[in-house]
Amino acid sequence: QVQLVESGGGLVQAGGSLRLSCAASGRILSTYSMGWFRQAPGKEREFVAAILWSGGNTYYADSVKGRLTVSKDNAKNTVYLQMNSLKPEDTAVYYCAVRARWGNIRIATNYDYWGQGTQVTVSS
Repeated sequence: QVQLVESGGGLVQAGGSLRLSCAASGRILSTYSMGWFRQAPGKEREFVAAILWSGGNTYYADSVKGRLTVSKDNAKNTVYLQMNSLKPEDTAVYYCAVRARWGNIRIATNYDYWGQGTQVTVSS
């Protein structure tokens, strides 16, 4: 069992930056991957970024490449999402999740554990 707690959300002006954190408790195996998803009002949850727990390969949605960076600290069991050059369309609840199985890393249904989410609001 894995528990996830996100933090770092808030209100920021367009062009600004935020860093989200996701602290994981429980057993994180080297085969796991950590993902970030977001959900805006009236929209489906969408993939943002992911990182392999072992090796650190990263994956991004096209809409965030070059602006958002996912990283991890294995010693702290924590994953980060550095968000720069934020746009109003980045406004959403951001969730971190753990994928403990094989499957497309960009699909939410392949993730087994989810945090409660943190709100990010970007004003124009």
